[in-house]
Order: sequence, then C-alpha cells, then structure tokens
Amino acid sequence: MVTGVTPAGSRYAPHVAVGEQETQPEAGGRTTVAAESPVRPRDADPLEHGERRTLDIVRRFGTVGALLLAVGSLGAGAAPVVNPVQNIPVLRLFIRIPTVSLAIAFAGMAMMVIGWLLLGRFARPGRNRLATSGQMSRTLVMWLTPLLFIPPLFSRDVYAYLAQSEIVHRGMDPYSLGPADALGVGDPLTAGVSNMWRETSPPYGPLYLRFGGWLASISGNNIVTGVLLHRGLALIGVVLIVWALPRLARRFGVQPVTALWLGAVNPLVLFHLVAGAHNDSLALGLMVAGLELGLRKLPIRVKGDTPPPLAPGELRFLILGAVVITLGGAVKFQALVALPFLGVMIARRWHGRLKDLFRAAVFVTGIGAVVMVVVCLGSGLGFGWVGNMGTPGMVRSWISPISELSNLGGLLGMALGLGNHTDALVPILSLLGYLVAAAITVKFLWDSFQWRYRPIIGLGVSLGAVSVLHVALQPWYMLWAVIPLAAAAGTSRFRVAATIVSVALAFPAFPNGGSYGGRIYVVPQAYLAGAVVVVLALLLARRAAPGLLRRGDRTTEKLAEPTAYS
Repeated sequence: MVTGVTPAGSRYAPHVAVGEQETQPEAGGRTTVAAESPVRPRDADPLEHGERRTLDIVRRFGTVGALLLAVGSLGAGAAPVVNPVQNIPVLRLFIRIPTVSLAIAFAGMAMMVIGWLLLGRFARPGRNRLATSGQMSRTLVMWLTPLLFIPPLFSRDVYAYLAQSEIVHRGMDPYSLGPADALGVGDPLTAGVSNMWRETSPPYGPLYLRFGGWLASISGNNIVTGVLLHRGLALIGVVLIVWALPRLARRFGVQPVTALWLGAVNPLVLFHLVAGAHNDSLALGLMVAGLELGLRKLPIRVKGDTPPPLAPGELRFLILGAVVITLGGAVKFQALVALPFLGVMIARRWHGRLKDLFRAAVFVTGIGAVVMVVVCLGSGLGFGWVGNMGTPGMVRSWISPISELSNLGGLLGMALGLGNHTDALVPILSLLGYLVAAAITVKFLWDSFQWRYRPIIGLGVSLGAVSVLHVALQPWYMLWAVIPLAAAAGTSRFRVAATIVSVALAFPAFPNGGSYGGRIYVVPQAYLAGAVVVVLALLLARRAAPGLLRRGDRTTEKLAEPTAYS
C-alpha cells in the first residue's frame, strides 16, 4: 500500500488504492476514527492441483452445456422465417424434432447455469485460494465460443436491428419509419421482425444505428451474415466489460476474479448479450469502460482528507471517460445515468463542497452534451430517437412488477364490477415507476455526494431501479445493475442476492424468443427430458471430480466493505 502525504496531512494515492478511515459517532456526539480497513483486495494463493482438476471439470461441464445449447438452437432457437438450416444435411433434422431440440437446449442452459454456480466456489473472496482472472477469462471464452455461430436465442430483437440498420443504409430516417413502411412487408428483413415492431421506430441511439448501417452495407439482405455481424458488435461490448471489470474491482477493494465471475461469466451475459446479440452489450461495455478510464488517474480519497494536487493526465482521462460513457448513451440511453455519478466522484475528489458538485455537474454535462450533439449530427440521424423512448413500453413483461400490478388492478376492477381497467393502469403505473426510479437516483446521487455510499454502488442501484420499474422488464435488463455492482459491492449478501436473481432470470425466456401458444404442453415434456440429461451429466462430473460438490476451503476473515472513499 502506497500512501502520499500533503502538507495539510492529507492521505491519498493517485494510482493505487489506499485504506480508509470512517468516522463513527459515539455517545455524547463525539466521533472516533475507526480502525483502518484495506482497500486493495487480499492477495489469494493459487489453486492447488486437485482444485485445478476440479476447475477443469467445471469448465468442461459448462462447455458441454454451451455445445448442447448451440445444437438445440438449430431447432428451438429464434430462427429467421426462411431458415437456412433447412438446406444443411443432418443439421436440418433438428428443425423436424422441435421438442427434442428444446430438451437439448434446456439441458445446455441448465448445465451452463450449474457450471457457473460451481465455478463461483473458485471466485468466493473468503477462500484462501482463488482462481486467477486469466483462468476466469479463459473459461468465459470456452463457454461463449459455441454461442457465436448459432441462430439467435431468447429474443427476436436482432432481426429488428437488421431491418433498422438497412433503413439507415438506404438513407431513410429510422426514427420516423418502421421496417414495414420503409422496406415493405415482403422484404426478407421485415419478415424476421416480430409483428408488433414492424411498424414502430426504434429508441436506440444514433451511434448504434450508424454502426448498423455500415454493417448492412456488408451483409445486405443476407440474414445469417447480418446476425453474425451484430453478434460481433455485441461481443465488442463483452470484451469491454471483461477489460473494465477487474480494473474497477481492484480500485474498490473487490477481488477481480469475483467481479469477472459475477459480471462477465454470468449466464445472463452468455444467454442474452452473446447468444441474443442485444445492443445492451455495447452500451454496457462503453459505460463501464468509460468509468474505468475516467477513474484511472483519479486519486482514491478518504472522507475529510485535503484533496491532493492534480495528477498528470488526470483531467485528460476524466474527459475521455465522460466521452466514452456518452458514446454508450448514444447506443442506449440508460448508460447516460453514469455521467452524474462520475460527476459526484469528481466533486468528492475536489473538496466535496456544493460548489464542487456544481462545477463537476457542469463539467460532465458539458462534455456529454457536446459529444451527443456531435454524434447525432455527425451520424446524420439527428435527435429523433429521443421521441421514441417510450417504444419499449409497448411490451408488458410478465416478470415486470409494473405489469403485474396493472393486471392485478384490472382483476380487482372486474371483481368489484368496475370493468377491466388494465390498459388504463399501465401508463399511470409506468409514470409512477419512472418517478420512483428518478427519486431513487437522486437520493443515491445525494447520499453518494455525502460519502454514505460509493458512487458506483449508487449507479448500480439506480440502474437496477430503472430496470425493475419498467413495464417491459426483460431478464437482461438486470445486467445494468449487476455489472457495475459486481465491481464495487463487496458484501456476501449482495453476491448471494445477485446470484439468485441471475439464476432465476436465466430460465423465464424460451429459446425461440416467444411462446409456444397452443403447444405449451411440449415445454414441460422437453424440460423434464432435459433435467434427466443434466442429472446424468452431474453424476458423471462428480465421479470424475469427487470434490466437485464440496464446499471447499474458507478463511474466517471478515471482508470489509469500506464506503468512505471513492
């Protein structure tokens, strides 16, 4: 641990983490300085030979699951209307046995989730020996590689991306024309878009659609090429997440391997950002990369310390960080929530006064506004996307609390003889949800400025509130909370809660990106068959590694969760 001292007695470290001193009140109003708690995560020993063998079995278990999911996607995935697999000998068999394909896909999903849970034992901070970040990253590569070259899974959104990108490529305005209006109903790109989105314009930022327009110039009407190119764009986001997470984790006293396990190898990342090719991946990647760049030269301060002098390159990296975060917002608007929290970090780095907060707000807002104007005008797409922000609200997700409250209100209305007012309740409750999410964001901004929370924790909680209180809540939306919190929340309670949420949300979406309508009976049949496969695979894995399901070594060390530094 390196500590610098200013003439005023300030303790800081421009490039490395330092400890903290929290003031805690005593009876009578006096305050005492608490014992110093470490910021830098504890150095763990490498895994022993037997643990490395078990890790290898877990890796193979998850890789087999990824391969099964890839095979099952051929007959149970969100295939295009004109499915090219029909022309491939042997592989087209899976289209003709959709229930078997669904069983194979479910077995793969379950094996990947179980593999992730087993992998977590090697990333638990309380252990004496931990896997390395390199081992965790290589595991991620093994598991995601089979998912790169398969049909889309769990959602058909990527086909909407293709159609919107083609609209941009043809020089039309994607923010005023839907695929059916711009391309025509008979266009193969329009045919792949879900019916409810064929006549709607997207809420995505101009940067993403401009990227899509360039990709459309390569893929043309070839849907397979288009899907692979957009998945490549999503993969760039995953790479940025993998790059930024361990660096942010070191700053905030979290084990880098723990952050990678929870935030990057998470099943929601593999299923939805990689296999589903969602543009949230690029937006999230740019957001966390921007945070890492912005904080790179920012000294880690303790509450009450005199701020250190400006470090070489500090201002340059702050500007670069704000620029990259804004680029993430030009993909999906949610990423812009990181800008005010970056501003709070800057204000705390200065003197932590209200005028510092105002200066920091002007600083990040000015950079964000300039970058956004340049992107909107430079892309040639303008600001039409701002008026389309309500488009996702056309969907009512059954896992959304807002949606379920609306349904409950409709049922109560019918029970009381007042009629079904579900449709009227949705916009009212949605507005209330937005207001509550805004209030939570403001609260955590202020509390972070007052040194009650780390700003990045406030960011994760705020983005979680925005996601949960949206009527169109989808499983991958929760990654907006999990990924930033994975880098900064050091408590076991958070990891347990995030693990439960990630596992619970890994299964609600069907691999075909829709429902089975009148054939819903095939789902329990397929899932039961897949469960049998998973149990057999677990028995084989346990035989190969008898210690696979054991708890493993732990220390009695209590992990500190410092809050008074940034």
